[in-house]
Amino acid sequence: MTLRIERISGGGKTTLRVSGRIAEEHLVEFQAEVEGLGAGTALDLEHVTLVDVEGVRFLGECEARGIELVHCSLYIREWIARERRK
Repeated sequence: MTLRIERISGGGKTTLRVSGRIAEEHLVEFQAEVEGLGAGTALDLEHVTLVDVEGVRFLGECEARGIELVHCSLYIREWIARERRK
């Protein structure tokens, strides 16, 4: 499965519902969707099936910019934390 991103806006908040794999080959598309977004934005990761190291680094960058990660798997959260400590 490839990466699928659905934009949901309402109540002054934008949520990007992400499904599939977040891998290096999909990051250009993902970055384009996230560009210009910051606080008040959420990435719903409930339907993410696989993430590679570049995807984890990108999610960490998003979070550092104030984008909320919701329904984020514990293993992804732990991986983001490990990458930050490097």
